[in-house]
Amino acid sequence: MTSLAAVRRTICAFALAALAGTALAAPASAQEELLPVSVVGPDSVNLSLQPDPGEPGEPQIELGLRAPGEPVPDENGVVYPIHQGDYTVRVDASSLAGVAAVDFSRLGGWRGCSVDGLVATCSDYEIYAGQDYNDLGGIRLDVTDESAAGDFGTISVTAAGEGLAFTGHTVDVLVGGPELRMKQLAEPEGFRAGDTFQAPLSFRNQGGLGGKGVVLRVSGTRGLSFPGTFGNCWYDPRDPDDLRGWSTALCAFDSEFAAGATYGLSAPFPIGTAAFALYDSMSYSFSAVPADRVADLLAEGDYQPGTGPELGLVRLPDADPAGYTQYAEMDFPTTNTFDLDLTGERLRARKGQTVSVDVGFANHGPAWLALLRSGGEPISFWVDLPPGTTTTTAPEDCRAADWEGAEGDYLCNIDTPILEDASRTFTFGLRVDEVIKNATGRAFFAYTMPNEGNPANDVGEIVLNPRGRH
Repeated sequence: MTSLAAVRRTICAFALAALAGTALAAPASAQEELLPVSVVGPDSVNLSLQPDPGEPGEPQIELGLRAPGEPVPDENGVVYPIHQGDYTVRVDASSLAGVAAVDFSRLGGWRGCSVDGLVATCSDYEIYAGQDYNDLGGIRLDVTDESAAGDFGTISVTAAGEGLAFTGHTVDVLVGGPELRMKQLAEPEGFRAGDTFQAPLSFRNQGGLGGKGVVLRVSGTRGLSFPGTFGNCWYDPRDPDDLRGWSTALCAFDSEFAAGATYGLSAPFPIGTAAFALYDSMSYSFSAVPADRVADLLAEGDYQPGTGPELGLVRLPDADPAGYTQYAEMDFPTTNTFDLDLTGERLRARKGQTVSVDVGFANHGPAWLALLRSGGEPISFWVDLPPGTTTTTAPEDCRAADWEGAEGDYLCNIDTPILEDASRTFTFGLRVDEVIKNATGRAFFAYTMPNEGNPANDVGEIVLNPRGRH
């Protein structure tokens, strides 16, 4: 039976790998004249005793091989192997007997593997440089009626082949380790841009084991900030030039937590909002990580330590599991507005003359328009040009609308994020083919966008040879 201390050490390794998203690869042992090849895959898997009902049954373990170099296609785009010769890969999950059910059916690709109980043997012939073309397939693990919290085993992967020096890989499997779920948050009623959200961050451990050591990670986009400076937190501000970047805070708690228990912060975590903030994204997570491993996480960013009092963890009354989720995030504030403004020009021109016509775009704020959830897709507006004219030049981001159902002559795109004080000019070259008094075109949005605070200036007129003075 595995000792409690060993299980706790395993839990720590699981949590750090999950939070940092990296694996520590075993060093390859190169032998002279042999091609060094490493088996790669996750270091650990934590099997939940309460799997999500909607889990698709995909493999948790994807295995592959890594060889020296990177795959480089030839002039025809073909990538050739760097080794040809039979080799075998042996996957031994014998120690998972009574711990978990093992499914090898997606291992070995189209060739498949021969399976004898909890051991699979796979054969192949080619190895490519790097890792991209050396996929071995996946292994699916599931708990059974015999599985219990703290059950532990390993999957050992070894390989052999002539002319090859393989480094194997081991995957640790733990059943019912800590599974921290975060409280779902909602924007407070009446919240406005410029306010500070006192976030009631908390977690519930739905796993079958407790542990010691928790790390809180809070992240926010450009319109959010962390005005607190807690002594057990470190802060990595967003790069000002990265409009889609995130600021992050990490807080470490050297505290024990129990299975099935709920914990919150000793004080709310303040999240400030800028006057331009609108649908900015905030996310947070608690992870089971011991205090002596926090330095590894801090090395991933440019973190500065807080100088104020420390935050603590306090146990809360039992909570409804339905109020807790694996991924906790919120977009706020939701009630701010922007003011998009389109303007045209009024000018005179003779027949045959070519003139430049400026269509102006501006955002008068107070909010920016980021569209962060849609990946920064552009917004569009239409341009109808005055009658009696022919376009000689069009802006790079405007294309002639020659398709059925088009609502104007040109469709122009504006990349997002659009800052709260953004402005831009779109210049068209027009040749006057016929002089028409008060020939009128327009620039316009096809619809009024949500959070538009002043729809009255969403249309700009373009007038050639207006009547009277201009």
